[in-house]
Amino acid sequence: MPKIEVCLTPALLDLYAIENSIVVVIDVLRATSSITYGIDNGAEAIIPVMEVEDCLAYADQGYLLAAERNGEVVTGYDFGNSPFSYTKDKVYGKTIVLTTTNGTKAMHLAQERAHQVIIGSFLNLAAICDYLKSQNRNVLLLCAGWKDNFNLEDTLFAGAVVHHLQGDFKLADDSCVAAVDMYRLAKDDLRQYLRKSSHSHRLIKLNIEEDVQFCLKLDLCKTIPVLEGERLVALR
Repeated sequence: MPKIEVCLTPALLDLYAIENSIVVVIDVLRATSSITYGIDNGAEAIIPVMEVEDCLAYADQGYLLAAERNGEVVTGYDFGNSPFSYTKDKVYGKTIVLTTTNGTKAMHLAQERAHQVIIGSFLNLAAICDYLKSQNRNVLLLCAGWKDNFNLEDTLFAGAVVHHLQGDFKLADDSCVAAVDMYRLAKDDLRQYLRKSSHSHRLIKLNIEEDVQFCLKLDLCKTIPVLEGERLVALR
């Protein structure tokens, strides 16, 4: 039976042997939700980059440039990481270059060693779980956290995945147990549970409650973004 593990922050990733694992990168508020929604809405690809300045290398290629820091759109860029910037009318057939505070960093760290890197959110929870069940391979759920610290929302999603997969995978660490216990506490009202989270407080100050509510919707998307080279594309 394959094992499933939860890495609570990218700062701990070096502790995990992931060379033969599928790594699910989780940054539900809002990067991985927006990426999933964008790819589901027909974006040709999303290129995650580490730094705001890295986006500029793509400026003359006709791509959309998206940059977020501390929850806000970086001045001069097309948009940030609100899911409402990734609707079909804005992204269909387009390539987007994206940098975010936490999520894109986690993707790059995972890609250095992982067998495969895919993108998870509540929007594609069922698709993620079905795919992982079909692969018979070890899984690491990598929470992007907040600036290398633990956060509630990404751990909550990791717990949702563990909850759905625990009959098919061996729970390999205590963070799995903690995450699934947290999810069971929260699953009847995810938004209410997350009102106590630090990131929720940050986002409230930015007046983007609509984004938060959207990112907690279940199974709006069937697409799984997968990192192939430098590009996130739809898993086929």
